[in-house]
Amino acid sequence: MSKLLRYPLAKIVLMFLSWRIFLFFIAYISPQLIPTFGAKFPYYNELLVTSGWPHFVWSFANFDGVHYLGIARHLYDYQYTQAFFPLYPLLIRFLSPIFMGNMLLTGLIISNTFFLLSLIVFYKLVARFASEKTAFWSILFLLSFPTSFYFGALYTEGLFFFLIILSFYLFEKNKIILSSLAGAFASATRLIGIFLFPAQIKGKQLNQLIPLFIIPVGLFLYMTYLYLKFHNALYFLTAQTIFGQERSTTSVVLLPQVFYRYIKILLTTHGLVLATATFELISTLFAIVILILATKKVKIDWLVFSWFAVLIPTLTGTFASMPRYILMAFPIFIYLATLKNTYLKVAIMIIFVLLLTITTTFFAQGYWVA
Repeated sequence: MSKLLRYPLAKIVLMFLSWRIFLFFIAYISPQLIPTFGAKFPYYNELLVTSGWPHFVWSFANFDGVHYLGIARHLYDYQYTQAFFPLYPLLIRFLSPIFMGNMLLTGLIISNTFFLLSLIVFYKLVARFASEKTAFWSILFLLSFPTSFYFGALYTEGLFFFLIILSFYLFEKNKIILSSLAGAFASATRLIGIFLFPAQIKGKQLNQLIPLFIIPVGLFLYMTYLYLKFHNALYFLTAQTIFGQERSTTSVVLLPQVFYRYIKILLTTHGLVLATATFELISTLFAIVILILATKKVKIDWLVFSWFAVLIPTLTGTFASMPRYILMAFPIFIYLATLKNTYLKVAIMIIFVLLLTITTTFFAQGYWVA
């Protein structure tokens, strides 16, 4: 075993498996820790409880997971599901026959497989930029982050993280066309995938920039589909208000205004609403501060993308889901890995793991986390 762990790939696989087992364990004991949340989300019973899988498995398909399962089964027949981009549910739909038609299992396998692959590419990317030690620390911070369980849930996080990291890695190796293709798949998975384009244009010659125009193709194809079927190319935006907790899609709300809104929320609410708002606010502030500190520590193109990933969602007037969205701002984890003080890094990781335990418990029991 010790000889095997000399190889980076073996270490990464071991870290991933330890993380995955830990999360399943937390989900398994969660019913003994807190009660199930009473207000269930749509299709909870139809798609999850009756799936035949134990709670500690199907609970990782809570919330958005049921919508991705619905799209995988019925495409976009249900109103407002257009808010969810198509690549991930289409993969579930087309790969499910391999797993005897079980879409829940298929979705979880897709998420976890792509996340494992993303860790491998992430290691290569960071090791190329810094060192193997920094790369491993970056992975540890990523795995221990309080909302990292979304990477292994029936959400787009695992797939999307793989695509953006792969795009940057191929870009670093000057494989611009392949990098742009990965970016195109990313823009068919999440809206912020299109911001790989502005992130990667710096310092490139005109002939190298042309392939980058492939990146928005994924988004444009989805918009074309929405226009042809629903006569609304921006349906993915207008449908956001249904899922977005007072999210504005008709006007831009500047960051100071959002902070003001959250100060009012903190002063006027209590209980779960207060706890959720506090988590969202602190997560956003944490991401902004770390990205500022990372300015001279990581590559500018990575930072450009990360700022888009963090700031664009705030323009809708809320920090809802920000603890999850900032997972894509991967320079955060690289910066933490470059800290000189090992005791400080260990302390941060312990705090992360404690928070991850809490958030996973709540998510598994049907409470909104991010």
